[in-house]
Amino acid sequence: MPVVEILGEIPDPRRYNAQHDLTDILFVAFAAMLCGATHCTEMAIFAEARLELLRQFVPLKEGAPSHDTFSRVFRALDPAAFNTAFQRLMAAFGLQARQDSAGQLAIDGKSLRRAYEKGRAHMPPLVVTVFDCESFLSLAQAVAGAGGEAEAAIAALQLLSLDGRLVSGDALHCHRRLTQTVRERGGHYLLAIKGNQSKLAAEARAALDKAAANPRTAIAETHDEDHDRDEVRRCFVIPFRQSPGKNALVDLVAVARIERWRTVGANTTHEVCAYALSRRITPAEALRAARTHWQIENSLHWQLDVLMAEDQTRSRKDNAPATLAALRRMALNVLRADPAKIPLSHKRLKARWDDQELMRLMTHMR
Repeated sequence: MPVVEILGEIPDPRRYNAQHDLTDILFVAFAAMLCGATHCTEMAIFAEARLELLRQFVPLKEGAPSHDTFSRVFRALDPAAFNTAFQRLMAAFGLQARQDSAGQLAIDGKSLRRAYEKGRAHMPPLVVTVFDCESFLSLAQAVAGAGGEAEAAIAALQLLSLDGRLVSGDALHCHRRLTQTVRERGGHYLLAIKGNQSKLAAEARAALDKAAANPRTAIAETHDEDHDRDEVRRCFVIPFRQSPGKNALVDLVAVARIERWRTVGANTTHEVCAYALSRRITPAEALRAARTHWQIENSLHWQLDVLMAEDQTRSRKDNAPATLAALRRMALNVLRADPAKIPLSHKRLKARWDDQELMRLMTHMR
């Protein structure tokens, strides 16, 4: 079974006389998350209640692991080794073939709001995820360290082949090193331009203002009315060359401007955003890509908070936050990849209530 085989390749950080096999512990934790467990105590209860079912997948010779055992393993496990297993699991799911398409990847960070060390509530751990906006699957993740979200984003992207993919990100990721990483790995980028790149922002604004005054500039427009909200978006794209410099973006060839007018009730707001592009695309494509980027918020971060209760998790010691964050994303990927056309919350309920449903979830990707 791919899940068991891949988890079995993760190095065991414990001493040679550890009672429970590492693969058994990780598999039980993974199955428990599929059924709704959010922390170590619930995983231990799940293991006791479903022990005979779990033994159809892994031996569990010493019985169900305790919550202390789960906690010690998560704290000691190497996040880099777990991310390698995560990548292999995605390949086993057949995702590698999809990465050859020209789809869009969104990159963004999410704080683990309650997983902070004592006295550090203002600095919770932050996980950066690379998210496939077409399949709604997490492809890679990295926990922000000393270099912050920007360095974690580069580390996550370096785990992937980006051939033909468009990588989108907010202004935090609009810097030379990330664009260099994307281009070296064969991808293209669409990145928001704001004040953190003041020289680029000024040059782009001047070029875009000049193009906006030209009546021959091609413009794409969308108009949406939903939930008492009326929103108009307009976009145009122009070729652009940035002034040379050590901080210049790699292979920047175009910039786009997107204007949004949003009316809710009697109030109308107006927003103007500029984007850096390494590939010349049409205004309609740029408009669609900018909107598609928000799939990472709506289809990943929201699900992690509401379905997986990530913001409520208090596991905070050592490597536990990173390990559990990766497990949650693995479980969410399995739920999404299941072909049943029902809500993800219903899939978890069925797996919790019916042993056969849990077995089907664990085996349908063989």
